[in-house]
Amino acid sequence: MTGKLLGIAVVFSFCLAQTPAETLRGSLRQTQGKPPVIETGGRVISLAGEPETMAVLGDHRLAGADLELHGEFKNPALFAVGPFYTSKSVLVHKNGKKYTISYWCPVCSIRTYTPGKCMCCQQETQLDLEELK
Repeated sequence: MTGKLLGIAVVFSFCLAQTPAETLRGSLRQTQGKPPVIETGGRVISLAGEPETMAVLGDHRLAGADLELHGEFKNPALFAVGPFYTSKSVLVHKNGKKYTISYWCPVCSIRTYTPGKCMCCQQETQLDLEELK
């Protein structure tokens, strides 16, 4: 039994170590041909991340959104957004609530976590913000 508890503790501590430690909140700004940035407190912070994360940050439907990003500052002008698979690395603040971001195909009832066409019917997926509880 002690071995199982030790194993659980190791896995738990590994998960905690993988959690991005810093938070950045501000308005998402998108300029055609350039990577998205966050404007906060009069500063403009460049963003970096996995291709899936950058696809979400590049979604025109999120332009101007009040975002909360979890990750780490690489330097004062560059913020690396946490891993895509955590699903809570990019949150939207709206009407005093927090929302996760996903994409939904109403034709096929398929949910994805990056913008684009449905893998089944090839229709554009809809942005779907779900309140974080």
